[in-house]
Amino acid sequence: MASQSTTTTDHDEIRRWVEEHDGTPASVRGTESGDAAGVLRIDFPGGAGEDQLEHISWEEWFEKFEDENLAFLYQEQKASGEDSTFFKLVSR
Repeated sequence: MASQSTTTTDHDEIRRWVEEHDGTPASVRGTESGDAAGVLRIDFPGGAGEDQLEHISWEEWFEKFEDENLAFLYQEQKASGEDSTFFKLVSR
């Protein structure tokens, strides 16, 4: 079974997928400039945690998402059929 990825810029779709996987919108602490959020991340329970993440509002997250002209690429499930939390922010 092949893994399937979807790319979207739809805020509701992104939020639905993230919340279904218990994720929280976040940014990397120390990368923000002025009022703008820093480097965007999604914080998942048990995530790698190599970055110092700061939880931010969906409003802030999507504002930065639009400012940076990003798209959200995510995997519905792994090739094994298991649920996946793999995602990547890509340029539109």
